[in-house]
Amino acid sequence: MKIYRYSIVVVLLIAFCVNVAPAWGVSKEMVQLQTQVQALQDQMTHMQQSFNERMGVMQHLMDQNTDSMNKVAASITAVQGSLEKLQTDNGGKVDQLSGQIQALNDSLDELKARLAKVSKQLEDMQASQQSVQAGQAAQQAQQQALAQAPPPDVLYNNALRDYNAAKNDLAKQEFSDYVKFYPNTDLAGNSYYYLAEMAYKQGNFQEAVTNYDLVLQNFPTGNKAASSDLKKGLALIELGKTDDGIAQLRHVIQRYPRSNEALQAKDRLRKLGASTAATRAPGE
Repeated sequence: MKIYRYSIVVVLLIAFCVNVAPAWGVSKEMVQLQTQVQALQDQMTHMQQSFNERMGVMQHLMDQNTDSMNKVAASITAVQGSLEKLQTDNGGKVDQLSGQIQALNDSLDELKARLAKVSKQLEDMQASQQSVQAGQAAQQAQQQALAQAPPPDVLYNNALRDYNAAKNDLAKQEFSDYVKFYPNTDLAGNSYYYLAEMAYKQGNFQEAVTNYDLVLQNFPTGNKAASSDLKKGLALIELGKTDDGIAQLRHVIQRYPRSNEALQAKDRLRKLGASTAATRAPGE
């Protein structure tokens, strides 16, 4: 369209030039100008033809694309129609099938929950059974060891003999065996006392305090209670727990005022520069 307008402007310009030329004849320059105008018109005509041809090709391609798009749209419409018809025909069946699937899933979840509960109960039963078996095994082992252990009086006398002979390692093993096999006899208190005495002599004051405590807690009326009370106070002082040791010695004086242990406690308190006034033992 732009080329067409341009050609019209050129023609009008030429016509104007012709009309204003002198009436007495056409000059040489006018002839040349007309020739150039004619050549320009020919070129414009050729360009217009080429443009028309290309427009025709493009129009043809656009028509083809339009046809293709229309065919695709028609195919999509047909497919949608088929899907809608299929959904309409099978809608009830699909809903029914979905309900059945949901019911199966619910049943499966319930079965899983029951299985987990049963598995937990089975694990608890197995753990309980293992615990019972372990207890039975320990009891059997203890019974077997007790059956193989020497009689209590023989074992204690052997331990006391070795203790007096300064065979501390052997005596310690024998006293330990006694409290292991015969923990509820009166001589078990004596065995704890001698174990504490050996620890005290070796400088193991914390172990000594532990064994003295076993005498005082389990055999408070035994014949080694007063000595254990005194020696516990002395061991606490050796551990650097002077205040606790002083309180323990004062407790000995309070509980056993006329005993030899009370005299030893008073003597040690005087050496420490502490009062011998009776008081309660730590923890009482």
